[in-house]
Amino acid sequence: MKVLLLNGSPHGEGCTRVALDEVAMTLQKEGIGTEILHVGGENLGGCAACGGCRQTGRCVRGGLVNEVLARAEEFDGLVLGAPVHYASPAGGFVAFCDRLFFAGGGKFRNKPAAAVVSARRAGTTASLEVLQKYINYFMPLVHSQYWPMIHGASADDARKDLEGLQIMRQLGRNMAWLLKCVEAGRAAGVPDPETEPMQRTNFIR
Repeated sequence: MKVLLLNGSPHGEGCTRVALDEVAMTLQKEGIGTEILHVGGENLGGCAACGGCRQTGRCVRGGLVNEVLARAEEFDGLVLGAPVHYASPAGGFVAFCDRLFFAGGGKFRNKPAAAVVSARRAGTTASLEVLQKYINYFMPLVHSQYWPMIHGASADDARKDLEGLQIMRQLGRNMAWLLKCVEAGRAAGVPDPETEPMQRTNFIR
């Protein structure tokens, strides 16, 4: 089993990386493979709802989104990580997630997923809500023992946030547990749930 952790910070070695490292370290101790991919440095814009991905399963704007989609089957779980910018996740990562999940979110269907955020001070719960909406559309959301956030103005600050680090470790343990439960269920013959075709309706009559 393997989990992909997406670092949506423009700064690849900042506070968000500290949080993701802690989650990854815990997953590895539980026998789960991990890969951290830095995607926050891209600046390709958001989803234009052009519909091109419906024919190809790839985003027409290219970039790391398509690399992740091409490798989606390699991973059994997903973690979205981002810093807070103006009480919301970093804009570049929101754009990345819009394109990723619009083009191929179904490739992650039913895979356990979590979101983590970092901030100097505030905006963390609002940012978590944004990231968790992507997860709730396709995937079971993994919890910790408190909101999965870490605080600091620098990576060194974040490493001093003992509560934040503990929360990340618990998140890693909870994700490992759920991944093992899914694996045990499949080994016992429990199938994935059926997905009905979506009935698209308009609210304006």
